[in-house]
Amino acid sequence: MKMPKSVLITALVSCALLAGCKDENAASVTIEFMHSSVEQERQAVITRLIDRFEKDNPTIKVKQVPVEEDAYNTKVITLARSGALPEVIEVSHDYAKVMDKEQLLDRKAISNAIASVGENTFYDGILRVVRTEDGTAWTGVPVSAWLSGVWYRKDVLAAKGIEEPHNWQQLLQASQALSDPSTKHYGIALPTAESVMTEQAFSQFALSGGANVFDAQGHVVLDTPEMARALTFYRDLAETTMPGSNDVMEIKDAFMNGTAPMAIYSTYILPAVFKEGEPAHLGFVVPTEKSAAVYGMITSLTITNGQTDEETQAAEKFVVWMEQAQNAADWVMMSPGAALPVNKQVVDTAAWKENAVIKAFGQLPYELIAQFPNVQVFGAVGDKNFTRMGDVTGSGIISLMVHNVTVGKKDLPTTLSDSQQRLTDLISQ
Repeated sequence: MKMPKSVLITALVSCALLAGCKDENAASVTIEFMHSSVEQERQAVITRLIDRFEKDNPTIKVKQVPVEEDAYNTKVITLARSGALPEVIEVSHDYAKVMDKEQLLDRKAISNAIASVGENTFYDGILRVVRTEDGTAWTGVPVSAWLSGVWYRKDVLAAKGIEEPHNWQQLLQASQALSDPSTKHYGIALPTAESVMTEQAFSQFALSGGANVFDAQGHVVLDTPEMARALTFYRDLAETTMPGSNDVMEIKDAFMNGTAPMAIYSTYILPAVFKEGEPAHLGFVVPTEKSAAVYGMITSLTITNGQTDEETQAAEKFVVWMEQAQNAADWVMMSPGAALPVNKQVVDTAAWKENAVIKAFGQLPYELIAQFPNVQVFGAVGDKNFTRMGDVTGSGIISLMVHNVTVGKKDLPTTLSDSQQRLTDLISQ
Protein backbone atom coordinates (compact mmCIF):
# COMPACT_ATOMS: atom_id res chain seq x y z
CA MET A 1 0.00 0.00 0.00
CA LYS A 2 1.31 3.40 -0.94
CA MET A 3 1.60 5.85 1.96
CA PRO A 4 -0.01 9.27 1.43
CA LYS A 5 2.55 11.97 0.73
CA SER A 6 1.47 14.18 3.66
CA VAL A 7 1.78 11.28 6.11
CA LEU A 8 5.19 10.34 4.73
CA ILE A 9 6.52 13.89 5.14
CA THR A 10 5.17 14.12 8.70
CA ALA A 11 6.75 10.81 9.59
CA LEU A 12 10.10 11.78 8.13
CA VAL A 13 10.09 15.12 9.94
CA SER A 14 9.21 13.45 13.25
CA CYS A 15 11.90 10.85 12.72
CA ALA A 16 14.47 13.51 11.91
CA LEU A 17 13.55 15.50 15.00
CA LEU A 18 13.68 12.45 17.22
CA ALA A 19 16.97 11.30 15.70
CA GLY A 20 18.42 14.77 16.10
CA CYS A 21 17.50 14.87 19.77
CA LYS A 22 18.90 11.41 20.33
CA ASP A 23 22.20 12.19 18.57
CA GLU A 24 22.62 15.44 20.45
CA ASN A 25 22.04 13.78 23.80
CA ALA A 26 24.40 10.97 22.93
CA ALA A 27 27.18 13.27 21.79
CA SER A 28 26.80 16.02 24.40
CA VAL A 29 29.51 15.93 27.07
CA THR A 30 30.58 18.24 29.89
CA ILE A 31 34.19 18.52 31.00
CA GLU A 32 35.79 20.54 33.79
CA PHE A 33 38.78 22.85 33.42
CA MET A 34 40.69 23.59 36.62
CA HIS A 35 42.97 26.64 36.60
CA SER A 36 44.51 29.15 39.02
CA SER A 37 43.18 32.34 37.42
CA VAL A 38 40.86 33.42 40.22
CA GLU A 39 41.13 37.13 39.40
CA GLN A 40 37.91 38.49 37.88
CA GLU A 41 39.56 39.92 34.77
CA ARG A 42 41.36 36.65 34.05
CA GLN A 43 38.25 34.59 34.54
CA ALA A 44 36.55 36.90 32.05
CA VAL A 45 39.22 36.08 29.45
CA ILE A 46 38.88 32.35 30.09
CA THR A 47 35.10 32.64 29.90
CA ARG A 48 35.40 34.24 26.47
CA LEU A 49 37.75 31.48 25.34
CA ILE A 50 35.35 28.81 26.55
CA ASP A 51 32.43 30.55 24.85
CA ARG A 52 34.33 30.52 21.56
CA PHE A 53 35.29 26.88 22.01
CA GLU A 54 31.71 25.84 22.76
CA LYS A 55 30.53 27.74 19.67
CA ASP A 56 33.05 25.80 17.57
CA ASN A 57 32.19 22.55 19.38
CA PRO A 58 28.46 22.72 20.23
CA THR A 59 28.31 19.22 21.73
CA ILE A 60 30.98 19.98 24.37
CA LYS A 61 30.43 22.07 27.49
CA VAL A 62 33.37 23.29 29.56
CA LYS A 63 32.91 24.15 33.23
CA GLN A 64 35.54 26.35 34.91
CA VAL A 65 37.01 25.28 38.26
CA PRO A 66 39.12 28.24 39.45
CA VAL A 67 41.25 27.47 42.52
CA GLU A 68 43.53 29.76 44.54
CA GLU A 69 47.21 29.07 43.84
CA ASP A 70 48.04 28.43 47.51
CA ALA A 71 45.41 25.67 47.69
CA TYR A 72 45.98 24.30 44.20
CA ASN A 73 48.12 21.21 44.81
CA THR A 74 46.06 20.19 47.83
CA LYS A 75 42.88 20.53 45.78
CA VAL A 76 44.27 18.23 43.08
CA ILE A 77 45.01 15.53 45.66
CA THR A 78 41.60 15.93 47.30
CA LEU A 79 39.78 15.63 43.98
CA ALA A 80 41.91 12.66 42.94
CA ARG A 81 41.06 10.79 46.15
CA SER A 82 37.36 11.39 45.61
CA GLY A 83 37.55 10.30 41.96
CA ALA A 84 36.47 13.75 40.78
CA LEU A 85 39.51 15.10 38.97
CA PRO A 86 38.65 17.67 36.29
CA GLU A 87 39.39 16.41 32.79
CA VAL A 88 41.75 19.31 32.02
CA ILE A 89 44.05 20.91 34.60
CA GLU A 90 46.45 23.84 34.29
CA VAL A 91 49.65 22.62 35.89
CA SER A 92 53.30 23.62 36.32
CA HIS A 93 55.92 21.26 34.93
CA ASP A 94 57.24 20.43 38.40
CA TYR A 95 53.86 19.50 39.87
CA ALA A 96 53.01 17.59 36.70
CA LYS A 97 55.85 15.24 37.67
CA VAL A 98 54.08 14.53 40.94
CA MET A 99 50.80 13.87 39.13
CA ASP A 100 52.56 11.56 36.68
CA LYS A 101 54.21 9.67 39.54
CA GLU A 102 50.77 9.16 41.09
CA GLN A 103 49.41 7.98 37.70
CA LEU A 104 46.89 10.81 37.54
CA LEU A 105 47.73 11.77 33.94
CA ASP A 106 46.46 10.28 30.68
CA ARG A 107 49.74 10.01 28.80
CA LYS A 108 48.11 8.76 25.62
CA ALA A 109 45.63 11.64 25.46
CA ILE A 110 48.41 14.16 26.10
CA SER A 111 50.53 12.62 23.34
CA ASN A 112 47.55 12.70 20.98
CA ALA A 113 47.04 16.38 21.70
CA ILE A 114 50.70 17.24 21.14
CA ALA A 115 50.67 15.26 17.89
CA SER A 116 47.60 17.22 16.75
CA VAL A 117 49.21 20.55 17.63
CA GLY A 118 52.54 19.49 16.12
CA GLU A 119 55.83 19.20 18.01
CA ASN A 120 57.38 21.84 15.74
CA THR A 121 54.75 24.35 16.88
CA PHE A 122 56.63 24.69 20.18
CA TYR A 123 59.91 26.54 20.64
CA ASP A 124 63.04 24.45 20.95
CA GLY A 125 63.64 23.33 24.52
CA ILE A 126 60.03 23.52 25.71
CA LEU A 127 58.91 19.93 25.19
CA ARG A 128 62.15 18.66 26.71
CA VAL A 129 61.12 20.13 30.08
CA VAL A 130 57.77 18.31 30.11
CA ARG A 131 59.13 14.90 29.10
CA THR A 132 58.27 11.98 31.36
CA GLU A 133 61.06 10.23 33.24
CA ASP A 134 61.16 7.33 30.79
CA GLY A 135 61.29 9.75 27.84
CA THR A 136 58.35 8.11 26.07
CA ALA A 137 55.64 10.70 26.74
CA TRP A 138 54.84 14.17 28.11
CA THR A 139 53.21 15.39 31.30
CA GLY A 140 51.15 18.09 29.60
CA VAL A 141 50.70 20.32 26.56
CA PRO A 142 52.71 23.53 27.19
CA VAL A 143 50.73 26.75 26.94
CA SER A 144 53.01 29.42 28.50
CA ALA A 145 56.22 29.88 30.47
CA TRP A 146 58.09 32.29 32.66
CA LEU A 147 61.84 32.60 32.99
CA SER A 148 64.22 33.66 35.75
CA GLY A 149 67.66 35.22 35.53
CA VAL A 150 69.62 38.31 36.50
CA TRP A 151 67.84 41.59 35.83
CA TYR A 152 69.82 44.82 35.95
CA ARG A 153 69.39 48.53 35.45
CA LYS A 154 71.44 49.51 32.44
CA ASP A 155 71.68 53.16 33.48
CA VAL A 156 72.99 52.37 36.98
CA LEU A 157 75.65 49.93 35.76
CA ALA A 158 76.70 52.33 32.98
CA ALA A 159 77.07 55.20 35.45
CA LYS A 160 79.43 53.02 37.50
CA GLY A 161 81.37 51.93 34.41
CA ILE A 162 80.28 48.31 34.92
CA GLU A 163 79.68 46.14 31.88
CA GLU A 164 77.01 43.47 31.63
CA PRO A 165 78.27 40.43 33.61
CA HIS A 166 78.58 37.28 31.51
CA ASN A 167 80.05 34.82 34.02
CA TRP A 168 80.05 34.17 37.75
CA GLN A 169 83.18 36.16 38.52
CA GLN A 170 81.97 39.19 36.58
CA LEU A 171 78.61 39.04 38.37
CA LEU A 172 80.26 38.83 41.78
CA GLN A 173 82.64 41.70 41.00
CA ALA A 174 79.80 43.86 39.69
CA SER A 175 77.69 43.17 42.77
CA GLN A 176 80.59 43.93 45.10
CA ALA A 177 81.27 47.23 43.30
CA LEU A 178 77.61 48.25 43.55
CA SER A 179 77.16 47.25 47.20
CA ASP A 180 77.32 49.88 49.95
CA PRO A 181 75.58 48.53 53.07
CA SER A 182 76.41 51.71 55.03
CA THR A 183 73.89 53.57 52.86
CA LYS A 184 71.54 50.57 52.67
CA HIS A 185 72.35 49.99 49.02
CA TYR A 186 73.20 46.48 47.86
CA GLY A 187 74.68 44.97 44.74
CA ILE A 188 72.01 42.39 44.04
CA ALA A 189 68.66 41.32 45.46
CA LEU A 190 69.22 37.59 46.00
CA PRO A 191 66.79 34.95 47.34
CA THR A 192 68.04 33.43 50.61
CA ALA A 193 64.84 32.40 52.42
CA GLU A 194 63.72 28.82 52.97
CA SER A 195 61.53 28.99 49.88
CA VAL A 196 61.00 27.55 46.42
CA MET A 197 62.31 30.82 44.96
CA THR A 198 65.68 30.25 46.63
CA GLU A 199 65.92 26.73 45.20
CA GLN A 200 65.04 28.03 41.73
CA ALA A 201 67.59 30.87 41.86
CA PHE A 202 70.37 28.64 43.18
CA SER A 203 69.62 25.94 40.62
CA GLN A 204 70.65 28.25 37.78
CA PHE A 205 74.17 28.57 39.13
CA ALA A 206 74.47 24.93 40.16
CA LEU A 207 73.38 23.67 36.75
CA SER A 208 75.55 26.22 34.95
CA GLY A 209 78.53 24.88 36.88
CA GLY A 210 77.73 21.23 36.13
CA ALA A 211 76.03 20.30 39.41
CA ASN A 212 72.64 18.59 39.70
CA VAL A 213 70.50 16.83 42.29
CA PHE A 214 70.54 13.44 40.50
CA ASP A 215 72.97 11.67 38.24
CA ALA A 216 71.87 9.70 35.17
CA GLN A 217 71.09 6.65 37.31
CA GLY A 218 68.86 8.62 39.69
CA HIS A 219 71.28 8.70 42.61
CA VAL A 220 71.39 11.82 44.81
CA VAL A 221 74.56 13.81 44.04
CA LEU A 222 74.41 16.91 46.22
CA ASP A 223 77.72 16.45 48.00
CA THR A 224 80.03 16.94 45.02
CA PRO A 225 82.86 19.38 44.20
CA GLU A 226 80.65 21.01 41.55
CA MET A 227 77.82 21.62 44.03
CA ALA A 228 80.28 22.87 46.65
CA ARG A 229 81.68 25.38 44.14
CA ALA A 230 78.20 26.63 43.21
CA LEU A 231 77.17 26.94 46.87
CA THR A 232 80.39 28.78 47.69
CA PHE A 233 79.73 31.24 44.89
CA TYR A 234 76.12 31.77 46.00
CA ARG A 235 77.29 32.35 49.58
CA ASP A 236 79.81 34.95 48.41
CA LEU A 237 77.18 36.65 46.25
CA ALA A 238 74.81 36.72 49.22
CA GLU A 239 77.36 38.87 51.07
CA THR A 240 76.35 41.68 48.71
CA THR A 241 72.57 41.37 49.18
CA MET A 242 70.18 42.66 51.82
CA PRO A 243 70.54 41.12 55.30
CA GLY A 244 68.08 38.51 56.50
CA SER A 245 65.94 35.99 54.65
CA ASN A 246 64.97 37.46 51.30
CA ASP A 247 62.03 36.10 49.34
CA VAL A 248 59.70 37.24 46.56
CA MET A 249 58.51 40.54 48.05
CA GLU A 250 61.90 41.59 49.42
CA ILE A 251 63.56 40.93 46.06
CA LYS A 252 60.96 42.80 44.04
CA ASP A 253 60.80 45.77 46.41
CA ALA A 254 64.59 46.17 46.54
CA PHE A 255 64.87 46.20 42.75
CA MET A 256 61.90 48.46 42.16
CA ASN A 257 62.83 51.06 44.79
CA GLY A 258 66.48 51.21 43.75
CA THR A 259 67.94 49.54 46.83
CA ALA A 260 69.57 46.99 44.52
CA PRO A 261 70.26 47.63 40.80
CA MET A 262 70.43 43.88 40.08
CA ALA A 263 68.07 41.10 41.08
CA ILE A 264 67.33 37.45 40.47
CA TYR A 265 63.63 37.36 39.66
CA SER A 266 61.20 35.99 37.14
CA THR A 267 59.74 37.67 34.07
CA TYR A 268 56.95 38.82 36.38
CA ILE A 269 59.18 41.84 37.03
CA LEU A 270 58.31 43.19 33.56
CA PRO A 271 54.75 44.37 34.31
CA ALA A 272 56.02 46.17 37.42
CA VAL A 273 58.81 47.91 35.50
CA PHE A 274 56.35 48.84 32.75
CA LYS A 275 54.00 50.39 35.29
CA GLU A 276 56.46 52.08 37.64
CA GLY A 277 59.89 52.13 36.01
CA GLU A 278 61.63 52.77 32.73
CA PRO A 279 61.42 49.77 30.37
CA ALA A 280 64.31 51.00 28.21
CA HIS A 281 66.71 50.68 31.17
CA LEU A 282 65.89 47.06 31.99
CA GLY A 283 68.47 44.44 31.03
CA PHE A 284 68.54 40.65 31.38
CA VAL A 285 71.56 38.39 31.49
CA VAL A 286 72.39 34.74 32.15
CA PRO A 287 75.84 34.50 33.79
CA THR A 288 77.37 31.34 32.38
CA GLU A 289 80.09 28.97 33.60
CA LYS A 290 80.20 25.53 31.93
CA SER A 291 76.84 26.08 30.24
CA ALA A 292 74.03 28.64 30.09
CA ALA A 293 71.32 27.78 32.60
CA VAL A 294 68.03 29.64 32.74
CA TYR A 295 65.39 28.63 35.24
CA GLY A 296 62.05 28.29 33.51
CA MET A 297 58.61 27.29 34.70
CA ILE A 298 56.48 25.73 31.97
CA THR A 299 52.71 25.88 32.40
CA SER A 300 50.80 23.11 30.63
CA LEU A 301 47.25 22.02 30.10
CA THR A 302 47.22 18.39 31.14
CA ILE A 303 44.60 15.68 30.68
CA THR A 304 43.75 13.42 33.59
CA ASN A 305 43.22 9.70 33.93
CA GLY A 306 40.00 7.91 34.85
CA GLN A 307 37.62 9.72 32.49
CA THR A 308 35.15 8.22 30.01
CA ASP A 309 36.24 7.96 26.39
CA GLU A 310 33.86 10.77 25.47
CA GLU A 311 35.25 13.04 28.19
CA THR A 312 38.84 12.30 27.21
CA GLN A 313 38.14 13.01 23.54
CA ALA A 314 36.44 16.27 24.51
CA ALA A 315 39.42 17.18 26.70
CA GLU A 316 41.81 16.53 23.81
CA LYS A 317 39.73 18.77 21.54
CA PHE A 318 39.71 21.56 24.11
CA VAL A 319 43.48 21.43 24.72
CA VAL A 320 44.27 21.33 20.98
CA TRP A 321 41.85 24.22 20.37
CA MET A 322 43.56 26.25 23.10
CA GLU A 323 46.85 25.90 21.20
CA GLN A 324 45.50 27.69 18.12
CA ALA A 325 47.45 30.91 17.65
CA GLN A 326 44.80 33.42 18.71
CA ASN A 327 43.58 31.31 21.63
CA ALA A 328 47.10 30.71 22.93
CA ALA A 329 47.79 34.44 22.53
CA ASP A 330 44.72 35.35 24.58
CA TRP A 331 45.92 33.00 27.33
CA VAL A 332 49.46 34.40 27.39
CA MET A 333 48.34 38.02 27.21
CA MET A 334 46.46 37.69 30.48
CA SER A 335 49.96 38.43 31.89
CA PRO A 336 51.78 40.31 29.09
CA GLY A 337 55.53 40.18 29.52
CA ALA A 338 55.32 38.03 32.63
CA ALA A 339 54.04 34.97 30.78
CA LEU A 340 55.87 34.14 27.57
CA PRO A 341 54.45 32.22 24.61
CA VAL A 342 55.75 28.69 24.05
CA ASN A 343 53.83 28.42 20.78
CA LYS A 344 55.77 29.99 17.88
CA GLN A 345 52.59 31.25 16.23
CA VAL A 346 51.66 33.61 19.08
CA VAL A 347 54.28 36.26 18.23
CA ASP A 348 52.66 36.71 14.80
CA THR A 349 49.29 37.69 16.27
CA ALA A 350 48.16 41.27 16.70
CA ALA A 351 47.35 40.49 20.33
CA TRP A 352 51.10 40.05 20.93
CA LYS A 353 52.60 42.57 18.51
CA GLU A 354 50.28 45.43 19.43
CA ASN A 355 50.32 44.92 23.18
CA ALA A 356 51.58 48.02 25.01
CA VAL A 357 53.80 46.07 27.42
CA ILE A 358 55.47 44.03 24.69
CA LYS A 359 56.07 47.11 22.54
CA ALA A 360 57.53 49.07 25.47
CA PHE A 361 60.32 46.54 26.00
CA GLY A 362 61.37 46.41 22.35
CA GLN A 363 63.50 43.34 21.62
CA LEU A 364 63.69 42.14 25.22
CA PRO A 365 60.64 39.80 25.06
CA TYR A 366 62.12 38.17 21.95
CA GLU A 367 65.52 37.85 23.65
CA LEU A 368 63.79 36.10 26.53
CA ILE A 369 62.02 33.68 24.20
CA ALA A 370 65.40 32.95 22.61
CA GLN A 371 66.55 31.61 26.00
CA PHE A 372 64.15 28.65 25.92
CA PRO A 373 66.83 26.21 24.65
CA ASN A 374 68.91 27.16 27.74
CA VAL A 375 66.21 26.22 30.26
CA GLN A 376 67.65 23.79 32.77
CA VAL A 377 65.96 22.43 35.88
CA PHE A 378 67.10 20.28 38.78
CA GLY A 379 66.22 16.63 38.26
CA ALA A 380 66.54 16.75 34.48
CA VAL A 381 69.54 14.73 33.31
CA GLY A 382 69.91 14.23 29.58
CA ASP A 383 66.55 13.01 28.31
CA LYS A 384 65.36 12.03 31.78
CA ASN A 385 63.12 14.13 34.03
CA PHE A 386 63.13 12.35 37.37
CA THR A 387 59.65 12.42 38.88
CA ARG A 388 61.06 12.34 42.42
CA MET A 389 62.25 15.93 41.90
CA GLY A 390 58.76 17.05 42.86
CA ASP A 391 59.24 15.39 46.25
CA VAL A 392 62.70 16.96 46.59
CA THR A 393 61.36 20.47 46.04
CA GLY A 394 58.42 19.77 48.33
CA SER A 395 60.80 18.72 51.11
CA GLY A 396 62.54 22.10 51.15
CA ILE A 397 65.92 20.45 51.73
CA ILE A 398 67.75 22.38 48.99
CA SER A 399 66.42 25.80 49.95
CA LEU A 400 67.24 25.07 53.59
CA MET A 401 70.77 24.12 52.55
CA VAL A 402 71.21 27.46 50.77
CA HIS A 403 69.60 29.39 53.63
CA ASN A 404 71.81 27.74 56.25
CA VAL A 405 75.00 28.58 54.37
CA THR A 406 74.05 32.18 53.50
CA VAL A 407 71.87 33.57 56.29
CA GLY A 408 72.75 30.96 58.92
CA LYS A 409 76.52 31.09 58.28
CA LYS A 410 76.72 27.32 58.76
CA ASP A 411 79.77 25.30 57.75
CA LEU A 412 79.48 24.60 54.03
CA PRO A 413 80.99 21.07 53.83
CA THR A 414 78.92 19.89 56.82
CA THR A 415 75.75 21.41 55.38
CA LEU A 416 76.33 19.70 52.04
CA SER A 417 76.98 16.35 53.69
CA ASP A 418 73.88 16.62 55.89
CA SER A 419 71.71 17.64 52.90
CA GLN A 420 73.04 14.72 50.86
CA GLN A 421 72.02 12.31 53.63
CA ARG A 422 68.57 13.87 54.10
CA LEU A 423 67.80 13.67 50.37
CA THR A 424 69.10 10.12 50.12
CA ASP A 425 66.82 9.12 52.99
CA LEU A 426 63.89 10.88 51.31
CA ILE A 427 64.40 9.17 47.96
CA SER A 428 64.80 5.74 49.53
CA GLN A 429 61.38 5.93 51.20
